[in-house]
Amino acid sequence: MVEAVSLPTQKDDARAKRAVAILVWAQSILGAQLPVHMILGGLIGQTLARDPALATLPISMTVLGSMLTAPVMSTIMARWGRRQGFLLGAAAGVTASTLAMYAIGQKDFFLFCTASLILGIYMSAHGFYRFAAADMASPGYRPKAISWVMAGGLISAVLGPQLAKGFEDALAPIPFAGGYAAMIGLNLVGVIPLLLLNIPTIPKADRIKGGRPWREILADRKIIVAMFCGMIAYALMNLVMTSTPLAMVACGFGTGDAADVVMIHVLAMFAPSFLTGPLIARFGAPRIIAIGLGALAVGGVVAISGITFLHFAASLALLGVGWNFAFIGATALLTEAHRPEERARVQGLNDFLVFGLVTVASFSSGALMASIGWDAVNLAVFPAIAVAGIALIWLVTTVRPAPVS
Repeated sequence: MVEAVSLPTQKDDARAKRAVAILVWAQSILGAQLPVHMILGGLIGQTLARDPALATLPISMTVLGSMLTAPVMSTIMARWGRRQGFLLGAAAGVTASTLAMYAIGQKDFFLFCTASLILGIYMSAHGFYRFAAADMASPGYRPKAISWVMAGGLISAVLGPQLAKGFEDALAPIPFAGGYAAMIGLNLVGVIPLLLLNIPTIPKADRIKGGRPWREILADRKIIVAMFCGMIAYALMNLVMTSTPLAMVACGFGTGDAADVVMIHVLAMFAPSFLTGPLIARFGAPRIIAIGLGALAVGGVVAISGITFLHFAASLALLGVGWNFAFIGATALLTEAHRPEERARVQGLNDFLVFGLVTVASFSSGALMASIGWDAVNLAVFPAIAVAGIALIWLVTTVRPAPVS
């Protein structure tokens, strides 16, 4: 059944808050499967792949799947509603986890990469939780709505790594397969409240018109800088986080230690969300993005300063905080700039570009680790941060376009 076919003329924050509550649940429970895969995927790749440089390929395939399906998922949600898109994502999560368990048992690296690619469909749907939070929110509530949904990641930050550790050997003697059995359970439980999600779709006439032509949309400096900063923030986070478990194991730490550091990282990704929205509302998205980029840079400095557990934990914590400020700030800036009838096109393009660069970063992460080492992974963040900072300065020092309604 398709959701209501018209948007209210007045933003109703009471309805928006009900939708946000459901999306927080989805972020918390369904979202926990991504940390499980990020922790175990590289280790499984290291076990099954013949070439060490391909160890992070499964994670890269997940990001690639997200990139390829983001525009399709955005179109599905525009036509049939957010709920249908999110249910499709959960179905993909179950399918991918089941196939991954079989692939691990068969020691089939290609099949495991295929399962990881399918999981990218869920990851794509997951990326639209933050946009769905803004659909019915008033301009003043919109940054807070986005932040609250992102804050749901706090639960997934704890739940995912604990499931990875607790279920790692649950299907012994098949290593790691138990983690993917846990992911099936997460999808089955997490999907239930989504059945109650009711976010109106854009009227068909407005959807067909699609708002402004692309040349006008892409001439909007807010949209360009929001997309670019979102791309840089997410790509750098993925670049470093993907290699961290491999680097820690190479330095003599165990899987449990790596899981603990990833948990710290994911907590740092989402814990600031309680403050990010109000800070954006008070100081504006560009300043918050700038703080995020600065935290990413400091995290890189810490990472190349040593290889103790504290260095890994501190650098990944800063990486998480920096991602939170930069990525939520970029998301808020984007929702300020596009019109409601443009959201499917603009949001689909945004996530295609974001996860496109993340895919490049993910592929590069394994190659850098195998050929040069951990320091090279972290040194790569600084040029990208510098370019994003220049783009942000270009935005705030030039005349801003008139806000769209």
